[in-house]
Amino acid sequence: MTVYVDELLAWGKSATWKYSHSCHMTADTIDELHQMAARLGLKRSWFQAHKTNPALHHYDLTASKRALAVRYGAKELTFREAGERLLAVSQRMKEEREQTQPQEQPSEVLKLPGFE
Repeated sequence: MTVYVDELLAWGKSATWKYSHSCHMTADTIDELHQMAARLGLKRSWFQAHKTNPALHHYDLTASKRALAVRYGAKELTFREAGERLLAVSQRMKEEREQTQPQEQPSEVLKLPGFE
């Protein structure tokens, strides 16, 4: 299991974000993500959950917190690698859903008397 950080980018400042550069921290499991966040001193309220795809759960990190995460073992990803990881995780989740959902059975033809 692994924690990942993507590249720092100038996303621009906003009313809720005063830093000029930031990145995303994701992980293979939500527990790992929260454990690393706690180790970095991040508040749980800063966690950004995604409604339908857990692969998109993340924390935003400043440059200094990103450097600390890397020192603690987070794997650095380029944006391309981060995108490929997201696609792979999303595909695996889709396949797992398909395997756990009951397969639709062909409906039997209803035979009514006089309509055969």
